[in-house]
Amino acid sequence: MFAVVRTGGKQYRVAPGDKIVVEKLDGNAGDRITLGDVLLAGDGSDLKSTAGLIVAAEIIAQAKGDKVTVFKKRRRHNYRRKKGHRQLHTILRIVAIGDHKTEKPAKAKSAPAGAETVTPAAAPAKTAKPKAAEATAAPRVEAIETPNPAPNNEALANPPADTGTINNKAGNEKAASGKKSAAGGKPAKAASTKNAAPAKAAAKKTPKAK
Repeated sequence: MFAVVRTGGKQYRVAPGDKIVVEKLDGNAGDRITLGDVLLAGDGSDLKSTAGLIVAAEIIAQAKGDKVTVFKKRRRHNYRRKKGHRQLHTILRIVAIGDHKTEKPAKAKSAPAGAETVTPAAAPAKTAKPKAAEATAAPRVEAIETPNPAPNNEALANPPADTGTINNKAGNEKAASGKKSAAGGKPAKAASTKNAAPAKAAAKKTPKAK
């Protein structure tokens, strides 16, 4: 069943169980009120008389609407006014329209006292399969100690150097290197006589005396 009610200068089409937001009504959350200004009522496509019909509602909460900015201005008069407004609202839940009330959800039927409750048998627990890594044992690895190649005696570890052979090697290297020129650091070459000036003529003999 539905009805059209008027409250706060507005009309609302309601049915049992509906929630509507109307203009501020006196009361606290949880209070029951009645809406007596019913304009139309019907059930499906059939209309019914509204004489003496009352719509029962319950207040859910008292709330405020969205903020509205009111701005006024007059040109060339230096007049500006700005205000904010939030309309007060009341949230209602329709409980009943006349004799028609909201249908409560059906509860689950309880079993009779003598009946025994049968619980399904619990499934057997699955045995955990051993992992492949645990099934195959890892092969053993034997540790073999390796001998220390360094001798324990300090004299054998650091033998004295042979000075004679070292001196002979140094002397051979110096002999092979030869003399080096002071300028370039290379060995001096023998002077060539290819472009040399011819030897001077023999000294002139003194003339014989007449």
